[in-house]
Amino acid sequence: MTKTCVILNPTARGERARRWSERLRAMCGGALFCATARAGEAEELARRAVAEGYAQVVAAGGDGTIHEVANGIAGTEVALGVMPMGTMNVFANELRLPAHDLGRCWEIILAEQHRWVDLPAANNKHFVQLAGVGLDAQVVKETSLAFKRNLGPLSYLISAAQIAARRPPRLLIEAEEAATEEGSFVLIGNGRNYGGPFPFFKHALIDDGLLDVLVFKQLGYIEIVKYLQNVFFAPEITTREVEYFQTRQLRVSSEEEVPVELDGELVGNCPVEFVMKSHRLKVLVPGV
Repeated sequence: MTKTCVILNPTARGERARRWSERLRAMCGGALFCATARAGEAEELARRAVAEGYAQVVAAGGDGTIHEVANGIAGTEVALGVMPMGTMNVFANELRLPAHDLGRCWEIILAEQHRWVDLPAANNKHFVQLAGVGLDAQVVKETSLAFKRNLGPLSYLISAAQIAARRPPRLLIEAEEAATEEGSFVLIGNGRNYGGPFPFFKHALIDDGLLDVLVFKQLGYIEIVKYLQNVFFAPEITTREVEYFQTRQLRVSSEEEVPVELDGELVGNCPVEFVMKSHRLKVLVPGV
């Protein structure tokens, strides 16, 4: 077996993940097994695994755990494996991993078949799947860990409903390909999916070297929710209130304090500069 390190986030899916911990330890046999105790530790453990010569680092958790591990191995040829155990598992869906079959996911890791995917960055912090400036980041900011553990994805909807009555921020959009200079909410995708198996970014590929950007124009939050439905259900984005474009570089700024999320993790506030780094992450994937 290739030298492999498995990093488990025990908080992913709360008690259920803790029940799976023993199963994972048994399944992963000859691999080094590490469990995190705090936010940011998965990235530290991944960096240490790289330094110690591990060829594969497996993120056992949700999109937040994958986000940290990817940042820990970024810039190396160490392969990322995924054992999806989170609330959304968006990146796992993007890779077409069997999110509810950990045994099969481990077989995929053992098979060692890989592909190189893009690894975008925001203010020098990498993300694997998606980023948001405005509404969804505000939802992440105001959704507590206890709330997520008890209600899962429903917790985000409840937080969104509470935020919906507020006035959205004014965001300034800077990109060569952008026709819109202002918006109230921006989503950035590396792959097609957002919020689960929902293809928001219609033309996205995780290895095309491009950021896919959705700019919701100067709208209230209630209107944004309405147009989010349009983006989700329509095969193409046709509404004039939402601009969709692809770019390699994007800057979003605001005079207000507007939060930014990467892969569902809050990382700070505007201004934020997004850049695409093509074919920078080696990922273990199912065979064709």
